[in-house]
Amino acid sequence: AVPRDVPPINLVEMQLSGADVILVDGLIDEAGRLMHRLAGEHGWFELNTLKEPYRQEGKKTLGFELAEQGGWGACLPDVIVFPTGGGTGIVGMWKAFDELRALGWLGPKRPRMVVVQSTGCAPLVRAFEQGADHAEPWERAATIAAGIRVPSAIGDYLVLKAVRASGGTAVAVGDPEIQAAQLEMARETGIYSAPEGGATWAALKALRQRGFLSGEEDVVLFNTAIGTKYEPPAETVSRRVL
Repeated sequence: AVPRDVPPINLVEMQLSGADVILVDGLIDEAGRLMHRLAGEHGWFELNTLKEPYRQEGKKTLGFELAEQGGWGACLPDVIVFPTGGGTGIVGMWKAFDELRALGWLGPKRPRMVVVQSTGCAPLVRAFEQGADHAEPWERAATIAAGIRVPSAIGDYLVLKAVRASGGTAVAVGDPEIQAAQLEMARETGIYSAPEGGATWAALKALRQRGFLSGEEDVVLFNTAIGTKYEPPAETVSRRVL
């Protein structure tokens, strides 16, 4: 089950894999509640976020690859900036670092973890700023970054715990900033990011302005999808093709 306004290419991918897709007149949390009910009624294996172990375990590979690329030891980045909806990316990486430390493959250093959300749907940012352990559902969630349009994250307390333990923070950026960041990323790096990736680029600037970053840190931004899955930024549509 997915929201009715899911990006068309995502719908095609699900159909090509053989899935029967239910379109929900609502957001991803409502789709999740529907699948939770149907799984109980029909005896299906539930794949909702943090209702099965495999997604979180799979997301650990993000942390494993960072450690491997850094040469193990104490070579993790100083800061990780991650676009966050359900939060399994943050939770999975934090779990990976704990496990690698227990094996003796990493030193005690941990990256500061940064949650990035849209100002149109920022329940985790609000909870972090309020010092809360759980995030209240976000009313009337709306953002171009569908992957982080999650009004209520099941693992909110796990995400917030990891961010605070790391000395990290949470930041929200607006859709205009996200679109501008997508364009800048494409022109400066050659990467056509999804809006979620653009959000991390926009957040990087906000973190620098706030003084959270000095400009000397090793910072990793995560882009979680390619931009072709979404409507392009307005400026690209308006440009002439010769």
